[in-house]
Amino acid sequence: MNLSRQIKKLREEAGFSQEELSEKIYVSRQTISNWENERSYPDIHNLLLLSVLFNVTLDELVKGDVETMKKVIKKDEMDKYSWIMGGTIGAAALSFGPAWKFLGDKGLLIPLVLWAIGMWAAIKIEKIKKEKNIKTYKEIVAYMEGDDVEEKRQERNVGKDFLSKSLIVIVFTAVVLVVVLASMWVSGMF
Repeated sequence: MNLSRQIKKLREEAGFSQEELSEKIYVSRQTISNWENERSYPDIHNLLLLSVLFNVTLDELVKGDVETMKKVIKKDEMDKYSWIMGGTIGAAALSFGPAWKFLGDKGLLIPLVLWAIGMWAAIKIEKIKKEKNIKTYKEIVAYMEGDDVEEKRQERNVGKDFLSKSLIVIVFTAVVLVVVLASMWVSGMF
């Protein structure tokens, strides 16, 4: 988290030792050390004292932590929607043949609903990508692994990115089609 670095930076800029800072906000020197080494986190009372002492807003004091937390939340959302998308589209492909064979034309509603859920999850993923300005697969991987996305943005090649995205969509569609045909064959539709 950034708060530990922020406290240390502000303490050093003010010219305080850990001991001096601890005396000013009525905590032990060990507590300051724990905050700066990410072993503990100041409570709201201490955050208020630090913001007044260093003459910064609470937002400025914890801004990096809030941004880090938002990034973790979005990463978790992206993971969740990726699993929903892959699982429901896979289930739709696998259920196509058996649903059609055993339930007739009305049975096709099952894979259609599963496919629609998968598309909904794909749209959610695209919204997260747009919100975080993630366009290439290298950027997605960097984002999901918590690496520097900005570095990957510098490597963008619009033509190559379009080609790689198109290739991935074509391969994904072909795999789904093969699974659908296999499920139809296993169900005795061919």
